[in-house]
Amino acid sequence: MDHKILQIPLKEEEIRALDVGDVVYLSGTIYTARDMAHLRLRELAEGGSPVPFALEGGAIFHAGPVALRGEDGSWRLSVIGPTTSIRMEPHADFVGRLGVRAVIGKGGMGPDTLAACQKYGYVYLQAAPGCAALLARGIRSIKSVTWLDMGMPEAVWELEAECFGPLVVGMDSKGNSLYANIRAKALERIDTLYPLAL
Repeated sequence: MDHKILQIPLKEEEIRALDVGDVVYLSGTIYTARDMAHLRLRELAEGGSPVPFALEGGAIFHAGPVALRGEDGSWRLSVIGPTTSIRMEPHADFVGRLGVRAVIGKGGMGPDTLAACQKYGYVYLQAAPGCAALLARGIRSIKSVTWLDMGMPEAVWELEAECFGPLVVGMDSKGNSLYANIRAKALERIDTLYPLAL
């Protein structure tokens, strides 16, 4: 299967060239961000404070890693898997305004994200659920952790990735959604598969 290896920071033109179904791998810095991190980022931005992460051209991973801390204070990643992304749907436009070029998670997102992908030039990448150990192989190191006061899963982890993936383009910047396509096909066949009893 053909795939592309993309280097972070990601360029808008290379992201806009991607299509639903493309397989990509990412190298460079990836930040995790779940519900609480998105809320804190918005509070900072809306309060006029700078966002403490380099997100222009960046990638956000909807994930909560399991990490182990050494005696010297350093962190080592054990496993990392995607969390359900739809919870971050209210932040779709905000993420685009931050300059993020790739959002990684599982389960897809909704119409606000699809619109933001088109408007700002970012993509939603599906990480394989249930493959946390495999995905961890693509993370070379933990560079830092911020907001650990929110707990390990909700903190923002700065990860150094090398050929992180495989990731499938689930939503592209052209208005296409793998999830919407699957739903439409399912709805077309539902009457055939499950005929109503008369």
